[in-house]
Amino acid sequence: MIHIAIIGGGIVGLAAAYSIKQARPEAEITVIEKENHWGAHQTGHNSGVIHSGIYYKPGSYKAKFARSGGEALIRFCQKYGIPFERCGKVIVATSEQELPLLKNLYDRGLQNGLNLELIGQDRLRDFEPYVSGIRAIHVKETGIVDYKKVCEIIASLLKDVGAELSLNTKVERIIEERSKVRVITNRGAQSFDFAVNCAGLHSDRIARASGVAMDLKIVPFRGEYYKLRPEKRYLVKNLVYPVPNPQFPFLGVHLTRMINGEVEVGPNAVLGFKREGYMFFASKKCREVQEKIHRLASSRLKVPDRGKRTAGSRRERSAVDSSLP
Repeated sequence: MIHIAIIGGGIVGLAAAYSIKQARPEAEITVIEKENHWGAHQTGHNSGVIHSGIYYKPGSYKAKFARSGGEALIRFCQKYGIPFERCGKVIVATSEQELPLLKNLYDRGLQNGLNLELIGQDRLRDFEPYVSGIRAIHVKETGIVDYKKVCEIIASLLKDVGAELSLNTKVERIIEERSKVRVITNRGAQSFDFAVNCAGLHSDRIARASGVAMDLKIVPFRGEYYKLRPEKRYLVKNLVYPVPNPQFPFLGVHLTRMINGEVEVGPNAVLGFKREGYMFFASKKCREVQEKIHRLASSRLKVPDRGKRTAGSRRERSAVDSSLP
């Protein structure tokens, strides 16, 4: 009988364990997670969007996996009663200069097999009455879900079929033997036929712990969000995205209604300084370092004339300005 270790209890690790168990019911599966609950890191610190794959190159694995994975996730949620909404989103152009980029994005989405609608101002107001734009794409496939809840259900299903679920278990070393993989943790050692690295932001460290020579290192960046006040949530019905600027590797500051009804505004992207640094810097020294890096980057980089749409200005305007209707 085959025995497989999955290292990492986020949604990738749990989904990998679930898929293997579906394909090979006889396999023994052990999921190893260093925290005391599932989905503690990247899975539990995102905006909960079920993405459509509109941004990805047609025919690429990213595009295919986004579509097939989204559909599989929705079927899973329906089967096990996990709250989700296929609410759709709008990608909004606010200037004539953005229209060619919007059209290219629309064509790419059609090539990826998405159900899209290219809309004008009047139709945009049907979806988002308080959003201003000259043209937009409505992406019907986009949805929202609580990924931590998805993880809890997968873990429960794995337990029901006999998988070993090891929380509070930190991998310290991995030794490849002749026919086995020996995984040494803070709670002892165990041998497996295979070990699958699903450790997220620590995946490079797990690879090195197994003796793999690497010249790669994960450098964490954190996205910071604001939340709309409860009395302002009516301003955003679902998800509102800008046309992405091709000069930057980000989708831009967007507004996201969460499955719990909250509305997030963001993100920016700042150097994380630590792999699990999800909060604002508490120490004055860390903030000073961040400010110095920002000044250095600003002096060396030529920033295009889109400053009015920076994360900070939009966050403050959307989340704080009490003059909004």
